[in-house]
Amino acid sequence: MAGDEATDPRDVERAFARCFAGPDGRRVLAHLRRTTLERTLAPDASEAALRHMEGQRALVLRIAALIERGRV
Repeated sequence: MAGDEATDPRDVERAFARCFAGPDGRRVLAHLRRTTLERTLAPDASEAALRHMEGQRALVLRIAALIERGRV
């Protein structure tokens, strides 16, 4: 990405860790977890809804993994 200052994976991981280190970041991450990982869909949910939800979950899990790696 042109102009992207954080292209080194370790820099990105540390940036995620810093962003979510404070009380606001923890609150946002908790909200993301609640609205994706802890959410269930009805048994009659469409395939599109299920795919959308799984995409959201994957993104939240990716963010959480980046945060964890950035703390090391």
